[in-house]
Amino acid sequence: MSGHPTYQPQNAFMKWMEARLPIAGLVYSSFVVYPVPRNLNYWWTFGGILSFMLAVQIVTGVVLAMHYTPHVDFAFNSVEHIMRDVNYGWLLRYVHANGASMFFLAGYIHMFRGMYYGSYKEPREVLWILGVILLLLMIMTGFMGYVLPWGQMSYWAAVVITNLFSAIPIVGESITQWLWGGFAVGNPTLNRFYALHYLLPFVIAGVVVLHVWALHVVGQNNPDGIEPRQDSDTVAFTPYATIKDGFFLSVFLILFAWFVFYVPNYLGHPDNYIPANPAVTPTHIVPEWYYLPFYAILRAVPSKLGGVALLGAAIVILAFLPWLDRSKVRSARYRPRYKFFFWLFFITCVGLGWLGSKPAEGIYVYAARALTFYYFAHFLVILPLLGRYETPLPVPGSITESVLKRGSAAAVIAFAVTLAGLIGLSSPSAAVEADTPPKLKWSFAGPFGKFDRGQLQRGFKVYREVCQTCHGLSLVAFRNLADAGGPGFSLAQAATVAAEYQVPADPDDQGEVKDRAARLADRFPAPFKNDNQARARYNAVPPDLSVIVKARGYDRGFPWFILDLFTAYQEQGADYLVALLTGYADPPKGTEAPPGTFYNKYFPGHFLAMPAPLPDGRIEYTDGTKPTADQLARDVTAFLAWAAEPHLEARKRIGLQVIIFLFVFAGLLYFTKKKVWKSVGAH
Repeated sequence: MSGHPTYQPQNAFMKWMEARLPIAGLVYSSFVVYPVPRNLNYWWTFGGILSFMLAVQIVTGVVLAMHYTPHVDFAFNSVEHIMRDVNYGWLLRYVHANGASMFFLAGYIHMFRGMYYGSYKEPREVLWILGVILLLLMIMTGFMGYVLPWGQMSYWAAVVITNLFSAIPIVGESITQWLWGGFAVGNPTLNRFYALHYLLPFVIAGVVVLHVWALHVVGQNNPDGIEPRQDSDTVAFTPYATIKDGFFLSVFLILFAWFVFYVPNYLGHPDNYIPANPAVTPTHIVPEWYYLPFYAILRAVPSKLGGVALLGAAIVILAFLPWLDRSKVRSARYRPRYKFFFWLFFITCVGLGWLGSKPAEGIYVYAARALTFYYFAHFLVILPLLGRYETPLPVPGSITESVLKRGSAAAVIAFAVTLAGLIGLSSPSAAVEADTPPKLKWSFAGPFGKFDRGQLQRGFKVYREVCQTCHGLSLVAFRNLADAGGPGFSLAQAATVAAEYQVPADPDDQGEVKDRAARLADRFPAPFKNDNQARARYNAVPPDLSVIVKARGYDRGFPWFILDLFTAYQEQGADYLVALLTGYADPPKGTEAPPGTFYNKYFPGHFLAMPAPLPDGRIEYTDGTKPTADQLARDVTAFLAWAAEPHLEARKRIGLQVIIFLFVFAGLLYFTKKKVWKSVGAH
């Protein structure tokens, strides 16, 4: 399709440039006067949203790469360094991490829209295949990025997924060892994934250019699936499509901002805040929500090779969709039977995603097999039969005849349903064999929550007098005690606290390392010189408490995990810690505690080596607060919540400003859109 008028340079420089490198003319013909069908609904805005999200991911990723250290000994701490010490590093990291989810959300909506309206049919086969290639590249890039934080889920996801290649006959072992850079997942693996994760987004950008080029050659499809036949069927891309894209992008950004500023860890897994440990396998290895349908297909068959084959086929089969569906009618609006099976397929995909988040056992395996069977039957059986036997409804003669004033509300409702499905897939699995901790009230919970300074200072006192004997706080610097949003110490008070600790000094002229008094820039020293010293004393290595609140959690169950999204409640880790610290009891009758362990009803497995640390009156408070066991547990947990998220108050304050701006901006764009579109009588 060609644009209406041609570009006419307005000054001498642009005329000179246009004669030699007609970039302005290309932009003008492609993004200004390029004709688009006038009946496009809001589902067509997700192409622009995807382009915007790709740019966000590349920009934030490049900046994060400047501070990240791709080494197994430093990767985890380098991510925390970004979160704590880099100016607005927490914002960059949360935008990038949640941006991946928003990128996949928009991508899946874009793909399902294409399937619903038949955008894969002639003459758009190449356009569709390029989209499938983009999906595959997104999956690869996202997986490699998920490995980089080098937490428990990162490491074990790398182990599980890379091991799949070993199932390939003849060359499988060689491919696996090449990916590993050795005989197990380790430092070479991390470096390979880091390099590829940095490279692939630019490959995606290149394929996006081809995708847009192919789109401009064959033109856009539309909700009615009929080609423009007259000038009144189309409008110029700018301002009509751009203002609509801009409005819905701003709406999408409100959702994005809510996740970034208020529930930044909602779509993640607490185990990924535990440093990678090859010796400890997580109870339930779960990938990110956008891989769950494919993960369910992978586990649906007992054969490793069969699972890998089905996993690859589930993606590859999408590329053959233009030839599997032979119906002459594109849009599901005029294909009632196809519409029914489309929504059945959509439910199947959501169901596979839910099953992918569950353990591969019992009824879950049988359900996954049934849905996997239907997934492939939809493409290989149902679509060919529909194309042959379905009787479609009459199709309008032109786009102008069929301009519909519905669709906006339906788009919003369907978007909400899709989001609800996303939320359901993101719900973490419950702890094994443990009671559910009660939900507590925290001053720092919710969109407007703030830390109680008095509680933070009391919690710091509990940590110093009880917890630091066994547990370190290695990611927190003494200067952080005086930071805004923290316990409220002055710099002088923080320096006094630091002086009470000894840390290793730099080697002297003889090469000897001696201890010195800590300074504000130093971090809290570990209670043991090394892990072996800790094991010799406790037969275990007590965990560092810097991010313990984010590294613990529990499944709140339906419908609470959905309400938590809207109320911005992310304190499941804090609830769990208080329950753990106060949950000691005598074992049930007939149950005997192993030697050196204690029964706790909230701990997975119930028996742990740590005795009850906080009996009533263990600490004396100077502010008159009664030091009950429950109060001590709440105070130290609040302090550890701050230690895990020291920029929480700034995050919520900036988030409120951003969301207010986006609401106002979206409102202005909406009324501008109404005025612009009034001239063509469309919505």
